Amino acid sequence: MTAAVSLRPSRADALRYTPIAEHGLIGDMRTAALVGTNGTIDWYCCTRFDAPSVFASILDADRGGAFELAPDVPARTKQFYFPDTNILITRFFADHGVGEVQDFMPIVGDSREADRHRLIRRVLCVRGALPFTVRVAPRFDYGRSTHTVRTRQGQTVFASPDLSLALTSSVPVEIDGPDAISSFLLGEGETAVFALDRIGDGVEPRACPLAEAEDLFGATVRYWRTWLSHSRYRGRWREMVHRSALTLKLLTYAPTGAIVAAPTTSLPERVGGERNWDYRYAWVRDSAFCIYALLRLGFTDEAKAFVRFLSENLCLQDGPDGPLQIMYGIDGRSELPEEELLHLEGHLGSSPVRAGNDAVNQLQLDIYGALIDSLYLYDKWGEPLSSDHWATVGTLVDWVCEHWDQPDEGIWETRGKSQRFLYSQLMCWVAIERAMRIATHRGLPADMPRWARARDAIYRRIMQCGWSERRKAFVQHEGDDVLDASVLMMPLAKFISPTDPKWLSTLDALGEELVSDSLVYRYDPRRSPDGLHGEEGTFSICSFWYVEALSRAGRVDEARLAFEKMLTYGNHLGLYAEEIGHTGEQIGNFPQAFTHLGLISAAFNLDRALG
Repeated sequence: MTAAVSLRPSRADALRYTPIAEHGLIGDMRTAALVGTNGTIDWYCCTRFDAPSVFASILDADRGGAFELAPDVPARTKQFYFPDTNILITRFFADHGVGEVQDFMPIVGDSREADRHRLIRRVLCVRGALPFTVRVAPRFDYGRSTHTVRTRQGQTVFASPDLSLALTSSVPVEIDGPDAISSFLLGEGETAVFALDRIGDGVEPRACPLAEAEDLFGATVRYWRTWLSHSRYRGRWREMVHRSALTLKLLTYAPTGAIVAAPTTSLPERVGGERNWDYRYAWVRDSAFCIYALLRLGFTDEAKAFVRFLSENLCLQDGPDGPLQIMYGIDGRSELPEEELLHLEGHLGSSPVRAGNDAVNQLQLDIYGALIDSLYLYDKWGEPLSSDHWATVGTLVDWVCEHWDQPDEGIWETRGKSQRFLYSQLMCWVAIERAMRIATHRGLPADMPRWARARDAIYRRIMQCGWSERRKAFVQHEGDDVLDASVLMMPLAKFISPTDPKWLSTLDALGEELVSDSLVYRYDPRRSPDGLHGEEGTFSICSFWYVEALSRAGRVDEARLAFEKMLTYGNHLGLYAEEIGHTGEQIGNFPQAFTHLGLISAAFNLDRALG
């Protein structure tokens, strides 16, 4: 397949925007912020992942708002995570000194303090002396809401109609129009601290002296290291796998156990194009796959929390789109209306910027397989399903038995014509097959004859209608012979032997048409129109699926090379966006849970294949 062509931004625009990959992520498992390698926080939503933004200069360099903090002299920068934590350190190397900014959000157990969503920025001069400048420029409600600025009890308070933030600083701060600014000089060994708190609704302003910032830093280190110590992974790629696990944990909404697909909205899948979506919600598919990856590593509490989220927040529906929606709000809400924020220009001019996601109303049959497979693994590696959970599984499987052969929008959420996608039927087979395994293992009541008939009917349908004799490959959907990377899940889901001749032929066909230097395109939108304009980059989870399929097929050397190549496309911190562009740049929402869980699964299975 030919490489996707991006619309190249102007030099001026390129200078205004920090590339997507030049960011690290911090958070408190309620919300998150992106910190650029230039020291600027250019994405932050408060008080939760899906709240309107406070800083969004990654989506509009002029109107989005930002928290800038950097030396006031030319400097080279490097960025890394404090080992085994989600504390981000940005280092600045200048002619007369070396400084660093330590960015983190404390993880606290007290609910009142958690509602503070404190964001701490510790500035240190570690060698020589450096002048620093700071500009705190919030733009509330995606830049749509005005705010006031005033000094109160030594703090700078930014107040908008729906949200107020208080800035505490150990150095003097001045008000500059709607912003707060500061300039200061640090000598070797000196430190300054900035803390930004949400206040109101019972959360009172509170100072953050140097000593408290030090204590919170230590407590945050201990939290992340204690959590990570429960990992059972001891394989060859421990650093990469653990960074992915830490990222998935950051994308968890602690109050409910929901997992967001990504902490951002509208970062473009194609620069200058319209493929810009809001991923700050809990997709059933993505969340279920995340639970699979975390269970593999030994993190059972996250699985329990997700099952609790399902039990407490999701009510089975009786409608044409099935008993489950494909996604929910992180609080379990079902309404996610999509709006276009036309006042924002979008990252590098990629518009529209969207909040909400209309795909919530699509029919995507594959979610039932992803969910029941994760429940099967939870029952196997976590704790036995309750009687109520089993009743829900039975209801879902009965529905799948009746509706598996319907056309749907598929895993890629096409906004074109509904089709009978092979992947959707495959995962319906998984839903029934895994439920039958649970019933057999636990001796639970089930209509096994009916389930078996539906399972076998799906198998025969895929083998007859999903196979193209002309292409010698399994294809995207019935009635055509377009290839699709989602069929890589066939051996991974144990539907077909990884060495079956038909599968090996499919693997070769995918390699010839959809793979470029280990990177895998989802499909060719020119041959399979998806209702949108333009092309896109390679889809990173598909690249990791390809690694896993190669290793299971016995092509272990190829799999390892593809995996090692894929690791070179991660950013400097080991983080991945949704896609990789034609020159290796990261595009799409960032970081994406789907990609990181794919990395974990590929590493786990490749380790096993290598022995």
